[in-house]
Amino acid sequence: MITIALSKGRIFEETLPLLAAAGIVPAEHPEQSRKLIIGTNRQEVRVVIVRASDVPTYVQYGAADIGIAGKDVLLEHGGAGLYQPLDLNIAKCRMSVAVPDGFDYAGAVKSGARLRVATKYLKTASEHFAAKGVHVDLVKLYGSMELAPLVGLADAIVDLVSSGATLRANHLTEVEEIMQISSRLVVNQAALKVKRKSLQPVIDAFSSAVSGECISDVLVSAMPVFASSSRKKDQ
Repeated sequence: MITIALSKGRIFEETLPLLAAAGIVPAEHPEQSRKLIIGTNRQEVRVVIVRASDVPTYVQYGAADIGIAGKDVLLEHGGAGLYQPLDLNIAKCRMSVAVPDGFDYAGAVKSGARLRVATKYLKTASEHFAAKGVHVDLVKLYGSMELAPLVGLADAIVDLVSSGATLRANHLTEVEEIMQISSRLVVNQAALKVKRKSLQPVIDAFSSAVSGECISDVLVSAMPVFASSSRKKDQ
């Protein structure tokens, strides 16, 4: 049995063509099902649905053989026990520093001011500011990061940014990009040794899809099973 750890949302949607390239089609869509363990069209493969931040942990401890996680999550996790063979180039965004409109971030940094920064990426933010010699107090939050500067909890935030629309809607300005983010394939190191015969073809198929060798042929092939599942629910 091969177990693949995935999270709901954008990563799952953008993973579907890659799974299809490996000949794997989930039997149900996690947004339409309450199941946390979902079978596939291949009897020996299943998908487990977990929080994005938990994917590396499930793979590290062998509860899943492979998984897909963002670079942001992997940096916070540390990558222990994980083999990371592929950057899948999906769920792309960037990790940035943002401040309220009109806040003189450059001036504050130059003057040596101590800033309070809200983020859920404590490790990455700490390393970034330490490398720049910026003095910060980090405040751990799990969501609604944009609210922190608006209510005086923080001077700045470190968060993921895609279009920047949420920042603009909350009168925040992106002032510094820390790094580009995309999602990676992660593999349990022990599983790769014990189940190499089963796992390697999946890894190779993902690699071919990412390189564009077969991705164009499978963009919609993951959807028929979901459609039939939805029709059954409607009857």
